[in-house]
Amino acid sequence: MPVLKRKRTTFGKDRRRKHHHWRVTVYYGDGETFARVYIDLEKARNFAKRQKKSPVVRRTRITRLA
Repeated sequence: MPVLKRKRTTFGKDRRRKHHHWRVTVYYGDGETFARVYIDLEKARNFAKRQKKSPVVRRTRITRLA
């Protein structure tokens, strides 16, 4: 019995991201910045909230990467 070839999906070689990426930028009082990228928005929010507890952190920002 011959082996059937799989039919190619309509996505083909689609290289677009399968999920969004979220960058959390932390701004410190001395002008320094730090950034970390997350796939899960909820984890990004939790990280930003945790960082805001520190007295040296001035602000945090979450941006979606295109």
